[in-house]
Amino acid sequence: MILYPAIDLKDGNAVRLVHGDMDQTTVFNDDPAAQARTFVDAGCTWLHLVDLNGAFAGEPVNAAPVEAILKACPVPAQLGGGIRDMATIARWLDKGLARVILGTVAVENPDLVREAARAFPGQVAVGLDARNGRVATRGWAEETDVMVTDLAKSFEDAGIAAIIYTDILRDGAMKGPNIDATADLARAVDIPVIASGGVSSMADLSALKATGVIAGAISGRALYDGAIDLSQALDLLQN
Repeated sequence: MILYPAIDLKDGNAVRLVHGDMDQTTVFNDDPAAQARTFVDAGCTWLHLVDLNGAFAGEPVNAAPVEAILKACPVPAQLGGGIRDMATIARWLDKGLARVILGTVAVENPDLVREAARAFPGQVAVGLDARNGRVATRGWAEETDVMVTDLAKSFEDAGIAAIIYTDILRDGAMKGPNIDATADLARAVDIPVIASGGVSSMADLSALKATGVIAGAISGRALYDGAIDLSQALDLLQN
């Protein structure tokens, strides 16, 4: 099981939000590339990047810090937020991203997800962000009537690399992930599922691993606050 340390980018800084609320922001590092290097030096094999401004704007906003991270770190990185057309997908992958995460367009334009997955095999993930089991879009600002499992199943034959499942009500709140919902989703589809939102302790990581069906976990605030010891977490998940 892979641990993905999260670097959420807002106005050029590495931050964390509570419940995705842009007004509840904590700045953890004004040098995101330095933060990324800290994670990599500790042994992380992937990075999870989010362009928060981009998620709301519908286009990349924090390109400079993302590019600085890619230059500074030799490990693969995935990025979500504001990636909503083929040109943007191609541009990011050309800059060295290992994987793009498509969220809003997975609901609003699923054909784009399929087209991208065909054009860039193994480099397209879908981000499913849910509130009470229903998908939310546009930086979590808009809730849909689409159920997470239904949308995930619709991409079974698309060739996407992973599903990143976030329970919005758990995100940034340090209250633990929604393990049951994440495991149920992982069992419902053949696509690897990565847990996100509320991963805040070693016990959370142990519980996610114990399901036997979850491919990875994303954690942000707990790593910055020290609630999760990174070296211990990597040892737990890799052994």
